[in-house]
Amino acid sequence: MKSMIAFDLDGTLAESKQPLKDDMAATLKGLLDVASVAVISGGDWPQFDKQVASRLPAGTKLERLFLMPTTGSKLYRYQDGAWARIYADDFSRAEHDEILAALQKAAKECGYDNEKTWGAQIEDRGSQITFSALGQEAPLEAKDKWDPDQKKRRAMQAIVERDIPGLSVKVGGSTSIDITRKGVDKAWAIEKLCEHSGVAREAILFMGDAIYPGGNDDPVRAAGIDSIKVRDPAETMTAIAAVVACLK
Repeated sequence: MKSMIAFDLDGTLAESKQPLKDDMAATLKGLLDVASVAVISGGDWPQFDKQVASRLPAGTKLERLFLMPTTGSKLYRYQDGAWARIYADDFSRAEHDEILAALQKAAKECGYDNEKTWGAQIEDRGSQITFSALGQEAPLEAKDKWDPDQKKRRAMQAIVERDIPGLSVKVGGSTSIDITRKGVDKAWAIEKLCEHSGVAREAILFMGDAIYPGGNDDPVRAAGIDSIKVRDPAETMTAIAAVVACLK
């Protein structure tokens, strides 16, 4: 029997960097009535707050919710009436400076430093540093068109991996490259989730839109966690409804 349902965020529960829609928020409230829930994504806490935490309706069982920003290298829980950070595996200043230099160099080499941008291209999330080619606030339409086959991001990924081999360089959202410590991916996040929730791996079900070779949700499936690939938030809601029916 599954007791923890874990999700990717962008493309699974919501559109990229967009708040949960009302129907999804209500659907998650219903799921939290019958199971614990985790959300794992590359964004930092302010993005999680905007997209998820602030969108859940009154009466939601928030104490059952595990919010895991920066690919699980941070964990937030609802305690004593407020969201509290349980842990954060932040980079040192030396690591931070090395990553910024590598990203700036690679962006220039690939020509991405001349892209039209909406907001900063590089965001320091403490335990993760993310390069977004079109900026952190780019509109969804522009992001969807920029690199649909991942070739642009793969080219930059190869350069950054060469320059900082001691760290993990992953293709993230539709325009982004995520830098974390080695071994940090969503499978690693699931292990942290098990540690902090007390839930066994066998009791977890994961849903994500990027469960395919090279997708940033695929490490969860590859690690042996039962997983469901969804196409978009609408399909996720259908899957949640089936889960809730089974758990009831």
